[in-house]
Amino acid sequence: MNTLNPEDSLHSLRIFYLNEPERLVGIINLFNSYRNMDYPDRWNEVEKILERTGPFASEEFSPGPQVFDFVRNVCNVLVVGAGGLGCELLKNLALMGFKNIDVIDMDTIEVSNLNRQFLFRASDVGKPKAEVAAALINKRVEGCNVVPHFNKIQDFDESFYKKFHIIVCGLDSIVARRWINGMLVGINFEESEQDGSLIPMIDGGTEGFKGNVRMMVPAVTACIDCTLDLYPPQVTFPLCTIAQTPRLPEHCIEYVKVLLWPKERPDTAIDGDDPDHVRWIFDRACERAAEYNIPGVTYRLTQGVIKNIIPAVASTNAVIAAACAIEVFKLATSAYVPLNNYMVFNDVDGIYTYTFEAEKKEDCLACSQKAHPLTFSETDKLQDVVNFLMENANFQMKSPGLTASIDGKNKTLYMQSITSIEEATRPNLKKTLKELGIVDGQEIVVADSTTPSSLIFKLNLTSKMES
Repeated sequence: MNTLNPEDSLHSLRIFYLNEPERLVGIINLFNSYRNMDYPDRWNEVEKILERTGPFASEEFSPGPQVFDFVRNVCNVLVVGAGGLGCELLKNLALMGFKNIDVIDMDTIEVSNLNRQFLFRASDVGKPKAEVAAALINKRVEGCNVVPHFNKIQDFDESFYKKFHIIVCGLDSIVARRWINGMLVGINFEESEQDGSLIPMIDGGTEGFKGNVRMMVPAVTACIDCTLDLYPPQVTFPLCTIAQTPRLPEHCIEYVKVLLWPKERPDTAIDGDDPDHVRWIFDRACERAAEYNIPGVTYRLTQGVIKNIIPAVASTNAVIAAACAIEVFKLATSAYVPLNNYMVFNDVDGIYTYTFEAEKKEDCLACSQKAHPLTFSETDKLQDVVNFLMENANFQMKSPGLTASIDGKNKTLYMQSITSIEEATRPNLKKTLKELGIVDGQEIVVADSTTPSSLIFKLNLTSKMES
C-alpha cells in the first residue's frame, strides 16, 4: 500500500478548506509536523530493498531489519565538500536513512553558488557552507544528525578519519583528492596489518556536462594516484604569449591579471568576489582585446579566469551525486555489488555512461610503499629536480620540500612552504646535485601539499644524462 505523502496532498487541502481558514491552518500545521517526524512507514521503501535478496545482491548480503538498523543507527559517513556535489550528497544520504553524517568544507557561501547549491539562500551569503548545509538537513529530515566542520581536511589527523565507515568526496581540487587518498592509504595499510576494517572512499567529480564516479579502497584497489595521469595539468598560458602575441580572450584577461594589475595596483591582492576588482580587470581586458581584434571577452569569462572556475551544471551534479549515494548505500548494506570501479558520464550529445576497472599501479606514488627511482645527472641542478616533480604527469606536485641525509646529518635541501626556510635554502636551487653532496643511490624525502605523508625517492645519478 502506498504511504501518504503530505507534500502531494497539501495543495488539495488548501483548495478544499479555502472558506475555512482557521481549520486550514490547523490541518497545515498537523501536516508539517507529520512531514518532519519519523512517521510510521517513512522508511518503508528502503526497508523493502534490505529485507529481501535479489539477483544483484552481494554474496555477503544477509537481508533483514538489522541491515537498515546499521544504516540508521551505526554507520558513520563523512562527506568531504558541501558545494554542488556536497549539497546533493547530504540530501540523498539523509533521505536514504543515513543518520550519522559529518561534513567538512573550508569555504563560505558566495552569490555565484546559489544557482545550483540548493541548500543555501541569499541570506546565507558569507556563512560557512558546512554549517548552513548541516543546519538545513537537520531541520528538514527529522532525526538526522549532520555534524559540520568549517575546516580544511588537513586540520584533522588519523584519529578523526578512522571513526568513519565510509568517506564520500565531492571536491573540486585534485590536491585535496590526493591528500585524502594519501590519508586513507596510510590508515588502510595499518588496518590491513591488524586485520581491521578498511575504509572505502567514493569520489565524484563534474565539469560541465561531464562527470565521473569512483569506488576505491585505497591501498587495496586503484587509488587516486594510481591514475593520476588521467588528470590533465592545469591550463596555463606562456607569459610570452599573453604579453606579445595574444590570440584568445583568456590571453587578454591573463595579461591584465598577471602583468597589469601588479604594476598599477601593487598593494592590493586580487579578489575574484569583489565586483570592483573584476570590473577593473574586465574593462582593461576589453581594451586589450580591441587592440588585437580578439572577440569574446565577457564579465563572466573574466571572473572565471580570475578564480579558475570550473563550469558547473546542476543536473550533472545531481546525477553524479545520486550515483555516489547509491555506492555508499551498496557498501553500507552489501545489498548490491558495488561499482568496479570507475564510471564516466557524459550528456553533451545525448546521454552516455561507461564503466571500467581502473587497475592498481604497482609503482604508485601513494600506495606502493616503495622508494621511487629518479634519474638525473650529477651536473643537474636542484631546481631541475623540483621542476620535474611539479611538471611530470606522474607526480604533479605543488610545492615540494626536499630533505636528505648527507654525511650522516639531515639536511633541508629546499622548502617552499615556510618563508624563512625558503629564503635560507633558495641558493641550493642553483647548485648541482654533486655540489650539494648528493651521490648515486641517495634517498631524498619529499613533502608536498598533495599528500599527508612524506615520499621517498631514490636518485640514480649518471655522470652525463643519456640523450
